[in-house]
Amino acid sequence: MTAEVIPFNPLDKKNLGASVAEALLAGKTHQLGDLPEFRGAGIYAIYYSGTFAPYEEIAKRNRESKQIPIYVGKAVPSGSRKGGEPAVNSKAGKALLSRLSEHAESIRAVNNLDIKDFTCRFLVVEDIWIPLGESLLIARYSPVWNSLVDGFGNHNPGKGRRDSKRPRWDMLHPGRDWATKIKERPETSEDISREVESHLRNMTFPTSDKFIIPE
Repeated sequence: MTAEVIPFNPLDKKNLGASVAEALLAGKTHQLGDLPEFRGAGIYAIYYSGTFAPYEEIAKRNRESKQIPIYVGKAVPSGSRKGGEPAVNSKAGKALLSRLSEHAESIRAVNNLDIKDFTCRFLVVEDIWIPLGESLLIARYSPVWNSLVDGFGNHNPGKGRRDSKRPRWDMLHPGRDWATKIKERPETSEDISREVESHLRNMTFPTSDKFIIPE
């Protein structure tokens, strides 16, 4: 019996999204605390290589240039958050740079992380491909700050919305002023640390940065 061979379609949505993810991972790394000036919107990955014990499983890989992101995110043009036509990236201003700079400030604010231990990759990309590229990267790497230790990308919720629980990120990394005004969670930083260490010890890390695999 002749096996059916499915032709590779480079214009398939998943392959177009995969090309965006691969382009990001092939890009240059930068110190998160010392970013160049650039314009545009897009996607990014943040890497940690410091000595905070719960993250040792990914930190040691990043020190060996294995490149496992601790966080993946996106910055979209402001117009793309509304209905209507997609925003044009050339009009996005410094959306991606601003988002990464916000993250750097969050890290500088806490007392158990050092901005010098963080690098990042970013990719300016047309607005329509931003969400797909981000979702593929998160699905591949399951970054710990996107899942187990949520809240890194949060903003100040304002006085009227502080009845929610403090983000797990701020429980583990205290220091952001607005987060101290939100009530603590029932789990402690020690609880979260143990959970993170166990999760990362048992995690199977990707061995390839390739997303496009012809069937």
